[in-house]
Amino acid sequence: MHPGERVIIALDLPDTRAASAMVETLGDAGRFYKIGYELAFVGGIELAKTLIAAGKHVFLDLKLHDIPNTIEKGVSQIAGLGARFLTVHAYPQTMRAAARGAAGSSLSVLGVSVLTSMDDADLVEAGYARPVAEMVPLRARQVMEAGIGGLVCSATDIGVVRAAVGPDLLLVTPGIRPAGDAVGDQKRIMTPQDAVRAGADHLVIGRPITAAPDPALALARILDDLAKTA
Repeated sequence: MHPGERVIIALDLPDTRAASAMVETLGDAGRFYKIGYELAFVGGIELAKTLIAAGKHVFLDLKLHDIPNTIEKGVSQIAGLGARFLTVHAYPQTMRAAARGAAGSSLSVLGVSVLTSMDDADLVEAGYARPVAEMVPLRARQVMEAGIGGLVCSATDIGVVRAAVGPDLLLVTPGIRPAGDAVGDQKRIMTPQDAVRAGADHLVIGRPITAAPDPALALARILDDLAKTA
């Protein structure tokens, strides 16, 4: 896979003007963009349409979760936009409904396992009886059973996921930080090269690119490093 197809640039920016400027700054090197909550509610969906029309890949990171009928209809609407990826929380009923909504389209639904900002203590506080090391492979198996496109998980969890479901499940990994970058609010992180070596298919990278003094240079260095990764 070409490094530019592997790296998903998170447009976690305050408005579409800033996001559009970032896309322009990154130019042809930026091929794949993620739009999440911060941008989605201030015109991000319209921006997604613009990016798709321009030949970019778009990941709508909306982490949907609702009653099955609502999820199925909502995902069906999103499928019509032409986005590449969409996230839902990895509850079995939600994933099965999302699979029905995306059926026959090019949209790949991704189940979110455990957020990379959460650790075992956070799961206990939320009322879960399983630690991260058990919850993530459980969600991976449920993704396979639901028939959706893949799983969002920390790169540090790839080993347990592959052990649980084998090599074929598509894995998208946030919490990616180049060596030496600030950790920020992430608790389970990995460098881009190590994540790919571990078996990640796509890497979500935001602030190390978008908050860099020279975003185009930061992206170029990441892509160059990935091109050298065996």
